[in-house]
Amino acid sequence: MTENYLSHSGKTNMAVDHGAERWDLTGDFTGHGNRVIKSRLFEFLFGREEHKPWILDLYNAVNGSAHDNPDDITINTIENVVYLGMKNDLSLMVSETVSFYRGMEVYEQQSTFNPNMPVREFMYAGKLYDKFLYLSGANRYGRQLISLPIPKLVVFYNGEEEQEDQVILELSDSFKEEIRHVLKNTGKTLTKEEEEAEIDRLFRKADPDIAVKVRMININYGHSRKILDACKPLAEYSWFIHRIRTMMKSDGKIGSVGLEAAIDRAIDEMPDSFVTREVILGNRAEVKDMCLTEYNETEAMGLFRKEGREEGWEKGREEGLEKGREEGLEEGFKKGSLQVLLALVHDGLLTPAQGAERAKMDEESFLREMENNDQGVSSGRV
Repeated sequence: MTENYLSHSGKTNMAVDHGAERWDLTGDFTGHGNRVIKSRLFEFLFGREEHKPWILDLYNAVNGSAHDNPDDITINTIENVVYLGMKNDLSLMVSETVSFYRGMEVYEQQSTFNPNMPVREFMYAGKLYDKFLYLSGANRYGRQLISLPIPKLVVFYNGEEEQEDQVILELSDSFKEEIRHVLKNTGKTLTKEEEEAEIDRLFRKADPDIAVKVRMININYGHSRKILDACKPLAEYSWFIHRIRTMMKSDGKIGSVGLEAAIDRAIDEMPDSFVTREVILGNRAEVKDMCLTEYNETEAMGLFRKEGREEGWEKGREEGLEKGREEGLEEGFKKGSLQVLLALVHDGLLTPAQGAERAKMDEESFLREMENNDQGVSSGRV
């Protein structure tokens, strides 16, 4: 059964059932301007109605529970919220028969470490509560206090940067970063310890009225064993990504192979006992496409950071001034960011309108940059 609700933007959003008009056999989603927003393997495995037993396993692993009725959870993923070409991965409404009270679980998978997940999941949660209020018919302007499902915000991290098994990310860190920027602009000379103490003092004085925390779980192979042991599909996903990465690294035993070959070999080597094996084998081409898409986006973001830093520091060195170095760094990041956005639009991960918005440009100028960039590639200049 498909649940619909009308958002403030006037668009109708699908909730439970991913119909063919939004999700085709390639696992892609239609975005604005007839562009395609591609899904990822994590969502392919854990975001579908037919995989609700796996989703319940994931919920149980995260919450340390042992519920056995998949019908007690409802998928209500936001399908039109796009950040760098990727949408909200998975959100669930959990009935009181599962957790004594109703719960709202927001899950996101990240292949790179992102300290900004608290603000992103805060925004997801706001959209989901808006949806909940609409569907429940609750009067947000009334005198009666509304009961809301209790939220849990979780990020499943499987990037190559080493992280602890579990890390709590807090929105307050972004507020403290605002104070840090202000302090730097005052021109005061402070030691690291003095700066941190002053930031803490000003933060307590500011007393922000919004607090958000996100639990980041490292699901890389060999990490978070208790959680992975409790959710077999998640453990198999972890093994699959680890196998691809292992085969791409030259270690003297297996040797280095290309990404597509590594994906194919990882699929072929999946043990017969894997519960996800049939689904992955049956959707081999789609799985390869999803893995390639995610890898290319991760690689692009890495290049953006590297190129931005290199161009910025080079300009700073030429000017020989601290101010020049800061300005050069900023300019380098802007150049790198635009190149990444152009590439993401070219690959269909963003629409031109979305790319222009993130580049803080009008769409006509952005398309002109895209045309110039394409000409540069064809002539060998880029």
